[in-house]
Amino acid sequence: MTTVGTYNLTMADVAKRTDPDGKASKIVELLDQSHEILDDAVFVECNDGTSHITSARTGIPTPTWRKLYGGVASTKSSTKQVKDSCGMLEALPKIDVDVIDKARDPSGTMLSEHQPHLEGMRQGLESTLFYGDTALYPERFLGLHPRFDAYTRSTPDDAYSDYNVITGAGAQSDNTSIWLLTWGDTTCHMLYPKGSKAGLVIENKGKVLTAAADGSGDFEAYVTKYKWDVGLSVRDWRSVGRICNIDVSNLEAASGAADIITLMIKLSERVEGSGRRAWYMHPRVRTMLRLQTLAKSNVNLTFDTVAGRRVLAFDDVPVRASKKILLTEAAIAQAS
Repeated sequence: MTTVGTYNLTMADVAKRTDPDGKASKIVELLDQSHEILDDAVFVECNDGTSHITSARTGIPTPTWRKLYGGVASTKSSTKQVKDSCGMLEALPKIDVDVIDKARDPSGTMLSEHQPHLEGMRQGLESTLFYGDTALYPERFLGLHPRFDAYTRSTPDDAYSDYNVITGAGAQSDNTSIWLLTWGDTTCHMLYPKGSKAGLVIENKGKVLTAAADGSGDFEAYVTKYKWDVGLSVRDWRSVGRICNIDVSNLEAASGAADIITLMIKLSERVEGSGRRAWYMHPRVRTMLRLQTLAKSNVNLTFDTVAGRRVLAFDDVPVRASKKILLTEAAIAQAS
């Protein structure tokens, strides 16, 4: 019974979701509702099946100042190939046919069960985008955190990706990060397998004979398959930046707090590339950003209306909120 109540929709669940007039209730989800990062992300089809191979520029050729009758040395740029893979994110809910067929609002009841699964898929993707580590979870895709896991060395060198990682000086385990991403075909983008659809695919399997979890036999269930094959490619590391080691408790106590505005200005001057640029931070950090601006003048933090929504911007770059950015990151070390 625990398994059924925990993992499957029951008649008791239906009763909780139904208004007295028999119509399915509007569910107020306790889960995250805002996934602004999905409004920004660019999706590119893989060029190698479920993997994507790109040539990243690692060196620029040096031209020759030629003198009369002098020669010009042969030059070429240097590159390295990077291979990124897609992961398969799936959900397969099974609902007893009598739960739906006997509900006073069958279609509404079915729709009410779609919403949390859609939310779960979106949250799973967003969490992996930031923290996916294929060394620990090879079935997922490699996220941003493992790619930018050390901050600027003592002698800054813009030939290394740690140049785009700035520290907020936090040393405890209640740290968080702010990300600046430039979405584009040649900068940073999401991936989907060659020949497939980009984005979440929902397949209605209809009535399927299903084995009962308690081993008592079989029952008919409405089965829906949610599938999202997706990956991440950072083709040009210069298009991505991170402010790490932001001590959350110090930030909210305003005692020894990181100067978010100064750090964001510094990072914005380092991140390069042409594309759709946006900042990403936890909502609590975005709150502190707004509060810090109250103590400063001439800070270009504005609200604009885009497609009917109010959008916060810093120097005309949207500032997005993501609850999938942790507030419990361990402090990362300086590059050597």
